[in-house]
Amino acid sequence: MTSFPDTTINVLLIEDEEFDVRRVRNTIRPFSNTINIRSVISNGRNALEALAAEKDAYDVVIMDFQIAGGIMGENLIREIKKIEPAMQIIVVTKMTVNIADFAFADSLMKAGAYWYCTKYPGDIDEYIYQPTDFILSIINAYNKSLLEKEQRKTARKLLRSVESTLEQKRIVGTSPVAEMLRSQIEKCAASDVSVLISGSSGTGKELVAQNIHLKSKRRFENFVVINCGSIPSELVESELFGHEKGAFTGATSSKPGLFETAHHGTVFLDEIAELPLPAQVKLLRVIQEREIIRIGRTEPMKVDVRIIAASNKDLAREVEQKTFREDLYYRLNVVPIHVPQLSERPDDIPMLIDHFMATFSVDMGKPVPEITDEAMSLLCRSPWRGNIRELKNVVQRMLFLGDLVIDREAIQFMLGVTPSGEAKPSSSVLEFSSMKEILPLRQLERIVRQRYVEFIRSNSSSDAEAAKKLGLAPSNYHRMTKELGIK
Repeated sequence: MTSFPDTTINVLLIEDEEFDVRRVRNTIRPFSNTINIRSVISNGRNALEALAAEKDAYDVVIMDFQIAGGIMGENLIREIKKIEPAMQIIVVTKMTVNIADFAFADSLMKAGAYWYCTKYPGDIDEYIYQPTDFILSIINAYNKSLLEKEQRKTARKLLRSVESTLEQKRIVGTSPVAEMLRSQIEKCAASDVSVLISGSSGTGKELVAQNIHLKSKRRFENFVVINCGSIPSELVESELFGHEKGAFTGATSSKPGLFETAHHGTVFLDEIAELPLPAQVKLLRVIQEREIIRIGRTEPMKVDVRIIAASNKDLAREVEQKTFREDLYYRLNVVPIHVPQLSERPDDIPMLIDHFMATFSVDMGKPVPEITDEAMSLLCRSPWRGNIRELKNVVQRMLFLGDLVIDREAIQFMLGVTPSGEAKPSSSVLEFSSMKEILPLRQLERIVRQRYVEFIRSNSSSDAEAAKKLGLAPSNYHRMTKELGIK
């Protein structure tokens, strides 16, 4: 149902015949409180100049198909659309007296016109066209223009949000390794092929996956992370593909799976090697058929997802040992990306430290300390067995201690090495004498738990192994890391 707008619709009328200008005015006169002919221009080029100078002054263009000024018809429509893509254009013409001239209408619509009508014959002095249809077309054109402008504004906001997220999650570093990673990400983002990311724990495989998604055509859709090692084996199928109400005991309502949630977006399958073999079979079907079947449902549901998988294990070896399906491996490994260890890119360490310092100092409300040259040299030479994850922990520790200057001795203490460079016996998680402020017990307990879990993660090959070392079920481990804010 068409509704009259609360504001005035300002119209640019492009017409070079006074007789037809008068008829247009007569046609809209009963609705002059809503529709206002702001300007009448008799020349196509002059009309374009007026629009370019004040494009926000007009809401709708009404134009004669044949107009003076050297530019008219479809060409004039295209030029108007270049100035303001959301501008809606109504064409009045004597070119045809047959409203069902589909070829002519098609050429106008392809050029960008919203609607067209044939002029009444010259012996009808009062109206240019049937008044009701003419007025409704102006109002509908105005509403469509508002909708397109709002959609464009929303798209710009989304794009700014994506660009902001990309800035926060950018691949930091200038080393050849970092440059190669960025190049691979750009190439993967340009297509929808499956990607398999390999690398040791803590190297930033999820960050690479996020960059691929945020640079792809799916950037405005969901990026769904599935940690295959954190889902109990008996719940894998339900979590991934969903279930219907009553499908099993406890299924009191229908639940969409994570693949359904990611429709049109990207699914990131982290620790893919931990996925049980029965679930691997179902995942293979999803990749091949692009469809899922909820538990308790007989008909499949189409899903459009891009799949990125990651593993810190050698999947080729897992295939040889029959713990991972060979056909699934080749489906996932269309484009392989290897994320190297931090020790292979020491030149990037100072930039990474600066990046994490700037980020964490805001979160923790702490000033950024100065790091001496000797301390930075020691940081660059450290083996970083826990990779970037371990480096982030050390940066947080620097800020937590509150020292304004971080020297070599402080770094040796944080890294647990002696002045000679040898590992020293492990000490307490926190050295209370180094603390600059007294913390509430609850806050200190959280810090200790977080540090200990991060330490275990940095010394485990996967989250599944870390959960086992901590004596936790994978689901409880995953829930605890989320509560502690550990990525």
